[in-house]
Amino acid sequence: MKITIDSENNQLIIDDGISQKSLPLYCKTSFEILSDIWTKVGWNEKYVYTFSWMGRPIIQLPEDLIRIQEVIYQIKPDVIVETGVAHGGSLIYYASLCKAMEKGRVIGIDIEIRPHNRRAIEGHELYPYITLIEGDSAAADTINTVKSMIKKEETVLVILDSCHSKDHVKKELEAYHPFVSSGSYIVATDGIMKELHDVPRGEKGWIEDNPCTAVLEFAKEHPEFTLEQPAWLFNESSLTQNVTHWPSAWLKRMKEDE
Repeated sequence: MKITIDSENNQLIIDDGISQKSLPLYCKTSFEILSDIWTKVGWNEKYVYTFSWMGRPIIQLPEDLIRIQEVIYQIKPDVIVETGVAHGGSLIYYASLCKAMEKGRVIGIDIEIRPHNRRAIEGHELYPYITLIEGDSAAADTINTVKSMIKKEETVLVILDSCHSKDHVKKELEAYHPFVSSGSYIVATDGIMKELHDVPRGEKGWIEDNPCTAVLEFAKEHPEFTLEQPAWLFNESSLTQNVTHWPSAWLKRMKEDE
C-alpha cells in the first residue's frame, strides 16, 4: 500500500495497487493511519529508548504510561506485579503512583537483574515501595514466592513485560491470572510486535509469535476474563483508538454481577 501526504491540498491519498482513495488530511481516519505508521517507524528508531522516569530509563510509549496511570488510579491496587525489570524505570513509575495515592506496592520479577540496575533501583528514593524477585517469571518457585507476598484480601493488578514470545506470555497468563482481583486487569504488553514483522528491526515470525496471539487464546479459554480496553475518562475529540505499543493487551477479570 502506498500512502501520499499532500500537505499543500490537505489530502491523504491511499493507493492499494487496485484503487486510489483520497481523505481529508485533517480527519479522524487520517490521524489513525498516520499514527499507525508513526508508531511503527518510532519503534524501529527506538523512540521509546529516549525516556526516563525519575532518573531511570523507562522503555515505554508515553501514551501507554498515561493510560495505565488512570487505570491504576481508578483501581488503587494494593499490589502491582510486573514481570520484566530491565533498568527499573517502570517499577519506579508505578512506585511513584503508589506513593502519590498513599496506597500500594510493586513486585518486580526478572530472570536476570543486572547488578548495576539492582544497585540503582535499591538506591532509589522509591525503593521502599518495591520488592525485587530474580527468577524465571513462569517458573513454579517464582510464582510461589509471589503468591506468598500477596494477602487474600488485597487488590492486585498484573503487568506482563518480560519475554514477549507467544509461548512465554501464555505461560505467564496462566500463572498470574489467579492473582488478579475482580474488576482489575492482567496486561500483556508489546503486542505491537505483530505489526512489526516487516520493519528493518522486526522478524517475520512475529506475525504469529507475539503477545496478542497468546491473549486471544487465553481469552477463549477463560470466560471469567474479557478483552477490554479501558475507557478514556476524558475525551473532547472524535478519536477513539489508543496510539499504543499494547494492542489487545487488557484482560479484565469480570465482577460477579457483570
